[in-house]
Amino acid sequence: MISYLKGVLADIQKPGNHKLMVTLEVNQVGYELQVAARQLSILPPLGETVQLFCHLQVREDQMILYGFGQRQERDLFRQLIAVSGIGPQMALALLDTLGEQELVQAVVSGNTHLIARTPGVGSKTAERIVLELKTKLQDWQAQVGLPSVPSGGPVASVQEEVEITLSALGYNQAEILKALQAVSRQTTAQKSANPEVWVREAIAWLSQ
Repeated sequence: MISYLKGVLADIQKPGNHKLMVTLEVNQVGYELQVAARQLSILPPLGETVQLFCHLQVREDQMILYGFGQRQERDLFRQLIAVSGIGPQMALALLDTLGEQELVQAVVSGNTHLIARTPGVGSKTAERIVLELKTKLQDWQAQVGLPSVPSGGPVASVQEEVEITLSALGYNQAEILKALQAVSRQTTAQKSANPEVWVREAIAWLSQ
């Protein structure tokens, strides 16, 4: 119904429960949208123009607008809430905790441990997200141009262990993804099913 709104950022409020509400004034009408908390860092100062892509959630007692800085983030949100048991608040929490690229890569690689780091998301919910969205997000990932680990990368079981280890060492998912892409081009690592080899080579590449 409403694809996006472009207007003046009139107000930002934090009503609690990790919610972030913004008001956009469009043609002298104020629209209130709930956005992911991480959007706060990319919003312009009050009084400046911003464009947010929208999703309208209609419930019996109210209508809620959710806002996103990018169209593909809005589309990912819609895929998440289509999963059984995933509501808008949990979908926002997933995007807040992992970010768009990290979340997609975690689902595609079957990394349920990383997904379950999101508050309120248990292991069973993470497994359901992977089960229902893995194939869909593989196709979607290619369509929107998000990077993925190439076919020469580690097998899924090894990749998950490698990602968990590197994440525990303080690297974010974007750094891990780039490192695995680089390491996968090395013939010695390509042939190895030993996660320690991948971790060692990835750290070496990240330390350059």
